[in-house]
Amino acid sequence: MSTPPLLAQLLDDAAVFPPGSATLPDAVSAHRVHRTAWYAGLVGPLLVPASQLGQLAPLLSKGEALAVGVIGDGPLADCFAVPPAGVRVVQVEAAMARRGEDPLPTLAAFTALLREHDLRGFAEIPLAWGLLAALDALAEARAGGLDVSAKFRTGGLAAELFPTPMELAAVIIACHERQLPFKLTAGLHHAIRHTDPETGFTHHGFLNVLAAACAAADGMEVAEVAGLLATTQPLTLIEAVRTRRSRPRPLWCGFGTCSIPEPLADLQKLGLLDGSA
Repeated sequence: MSTPPLLAQLLDDAAVFPPGSATLPDAVSAHRVHRTAWYAGLVGPLLVPASQLGQLAPLLSKGEALAVGVIGDGPLADCFAVPPAGVRVVQVEAAMARRGEDPLPTLAAFTALLREHDLRGFAEIPLAWGLLAALDALAEARAGGLDVSAKFRTGGLAAELFPTPMELAAVIIACHERQLPFKLTAGLHHAIRHTDPETGFTHHGFLNVLAAACAAADGMEVAEVAGLLATTQPLTLIEAVRTRRSRPRPLWCGFGTCSIPEPLADLQKLGLLDGSA
């Protein structure tokens, strides 16, 4: 089955990361299934911590090729280590700063390493002080030919890690104004905005984000984009994206998920992806 361009490679496979926390062997085995399934066009690379990159070698069959995204979990230089045979690094992602720290020094080092190794990169920027300057620096690097994008955190183990609809709308608009692609991570477990009954945290819905990105690309203002992020009405969101199914997704590169089946099931239930075709 052909995946609609709007949904192509929406989901990076973050199975080894919390809350899923699969073992690396289990994650590699499951990723093989995803890459050969009818929904393969929906799935991006397997995301692997830099510290575990070398552990992939014995997990691959002879002649097998595995595309991975390397996630920084230590010194920045470790993200750019030579991968084992059979492993192809297609992107590198790393945090530029903690909340309240200046992201620019690490961002300068990160973009220099991306240029040196000719790799695609995602720079994770806190939604805090220094954000706009970092976005300007990323946009300038892209204008200079570097394949680098922004990355933002939309969830976590504390309430303050979940941006409000207005905060997320503002950063989507800021990226649109700079023609800067962005990726999201954490908290996007389901299509529609919802409250987790166990934690009490309200999670963004990935369909909300998709509708918001499309609205920003169409020139809508921050308040209208925030309204799409805040709604819990599926029909509103389905109508907002349905006419765009045959066009590439604007600016939003997608998100990492520790469970490919969860968003897949939501897309099927909402009629946006049909596995019977």
